[in-house]
Amino acid sequence: MPKQPRAWQRMLSGRRLDLLDPTPFDIEIEDIAHGLAFVARWNGQTMGDYAYSVAEHSLLVEELFVRMHPKAKPAERLTALLHDAPEYVIGDMISPVKAAVGSGYGELDKRLTAAIHMRFGLPAATPVRLKKQIKKADNVSAWMEAVQIAGFSEDEANRFFGAPDPDLIAGLDIHLRPPKDVRQEFTARHNALIALL
Repeated sequence: MPKQPRAWQRMLSGRRLDLLDPTPFDIEIEDIAHGLAFVARWNGQTMGDYAYSVAEHSLLVEELFVRMHPKAKPAERLTALLHDAPEYVIGDMISPVKAAVGSGYGELDKRLTAAIHMRFGLPAATPVRLKKQIKKADNVSAWMEAVQIAGFSEDEANRFFGAPDPDLIAGLDIHLRPPKDVRQEFTARHNALIALL
């Protein structure tokens, strides 16, 4: 019989995460924060001395989500912060690659999201209304990233992501930081939101 390929990942916490059958017991926020702080968005094609990480992006999305929905509950804010959490083990795949890979990526993402959400007391599946609200904040973040660090003109970013409300993004600028700083802020933000649940 042919040997089954390994489908688990050893985490720095010592956990062994089965990617095909993830459980909440194998999820640790430190592993998520560490992984996301080292996963580059835009396939690393951004300006600056540090990669723009998924952890940094997630912090921005949560900030934008709160600006859009100031009365959002802590669980909704935590869901926004964790919206790309599965990427700590599966990486950030740009949209054209996701389209080429097909439904397998989406299924893997869905299983990991469910395990992560259950680990932190959130519904396994994000309610549709909340998912749409987070996606709007995600699109604003993508616009900001495109214009500020990925070399897009505003017109080009408007075509792909939609022009954001200038008041929404007022005072928000992307500053690239070392992964350890982003990891610490992501973990601290997660812990602050968990304390409010």
